[in-house]
Amino acid sequence: MTGEAGFLGFARMVMGKAGMAPAAHHELLIERLQAVADGSCDRLMVQMPPGSAKSTYGSILFPAYFLGRFPRGQIIAAAHTASLAHYFGRRVRGVIGEFGAELGVALAADSRAAGQFRLVQGGEYFAAGVRGPITGRRADLVIVDDPVKSWAEAESAALRDGLFDWYRAELSARLKPGGRVVLIMTRWHPDDLAGRLAEAETGWACLRLPALAEPGDVLGRAVGAALWPAWADEAAIARRRREVGERMFAAMYQQAPRAPDAALFDTGKIFVVEACPALVRSIRAWDLAASLPGAGRSPDWTVGLKLGLAGDGRLLVVDLVRFQGSPAQVEARIVATARADGAATLIGLPQDPGQAGLAQVVMLRRALVGFAVEATPELGSKLVRAMPAAIQIDAGGLGMVAGPWNGAFVAELAAFPEGDKDDQVDALSRAVTMMVTTSGQLTRRLSVPLLGR
Repeated sequence: MTGEAGFLGFARMVMGKAGMAPAAHHELLIERLQAVADGSCDRLMVQMPPGSAKSTYGSILFPAYFLGRFPRGQIIAAAHTASLAHYFGRRVRGVIGEFGAELGVALAADSRAAGQFRLVQGGEYFAAGVRGPITGRRADLVIVDDPVKSWAEAESAALRDGLFDWYRAELSARLKPGGRVVLIMTRWHPDDLAGRLAEAETGWACLRLPALAEPGDVLGRAVGAALWPAWADEAAIARRRREVGERMFAAMYQQAPRAPDAALFDTGKIFVVEACPALVRSIRAWDLAASLPGAGRSPDWTVGLKLGLAGDGRLLVVDLVRFQGSPAQVEARIVATARADGAATLIGLPQDPGQAGLAQVVMLRRALVGFAVEATPELGSKLVRAMPAAIQIDAGGLGMVAGPWNGAFVAELAAFPEGDKDDQVDALSRAVTMMVTTSGQLTRRLSVPLLGR
């Protein structure tokens, strides 16, 4: 390479052509990646919040620089989907194509694919989605960037196990002697890939940079200072914190995910109003049970939760019906409640899998002729389905109208997911999800869109 030596010089040259320059946290990341290139660090974790440009330096510029240092080297790059991995590969290939002379390398004439290309000097780059096929590949450098796609994946123990097994049994087995690994990610869960590797393996160096500085900040920031003020200052981060709620902010922005057994709902943030204001829209979501209590038996409750959207964009639990009854009693109560709510209130019903669930919905629809009814299956774990409601609560966007049902409702939320009952939680989850998804206008007005969409 000509000009300023090392990865920092290369990064400044490439970014300078676009009228940009590495910020302080980028220069620290560059320093740690330089150690990987030099061989003094062979396992590096990079944990930074969304929008910090960690992938620009770690998954686009660094692979190009590494191949400039090792023209016969081999790189395997993985991301949560093949499409994202190929996106990174296309960008790496573009950097080499533009700055190959400075790097001292050139692309082979037949290297046109984004996910796989070669250098004239013999070096190779191969991109794959996590759990994708990499058999037969070897690597001097493995880069894993954004291995987790969504909260649903992060909350699934089976998917976490699968990702960890794939990394250890397949991906890391592709390393040549002396091979190096860089893991770049935003944290999602205490037991995500970064958390599990840190606990299971020694020798990992970790660069953890939270969005807001904590005591002893590695960059020397004052406590509470923003990571990249030119991109998002303290006010912008505070706004984002209100929007996403404390649980998501702690994990994805501060890189400090909460323990999975911690209470999901911060019930202290549920506000109470004495009277219901005018509503833009209302939904009555049901969680159904159809058995009576008896000796030694405490069945689930049937719950009908009415959720309203107020004019200021906040959500209000307006009313809650909770009882135990036979199938006939459940149907009668649902119909009576619909008549009391009026035709303007959308009714949400769960549809259990199988023929019995379909038959139940058909019968209820017949009984509810004249009312708007939406029936959908329960998808994902209860914890994942409850996340949008928890985020609204964290952000101060969900309250309730004062009523005799308030105490039992809040108590069940406070105990979830470890409590004995979760019928009210399920009804709330359905109501919030319906409120967010039934209208694009509502999605814009609510503080947080439904996760995973």
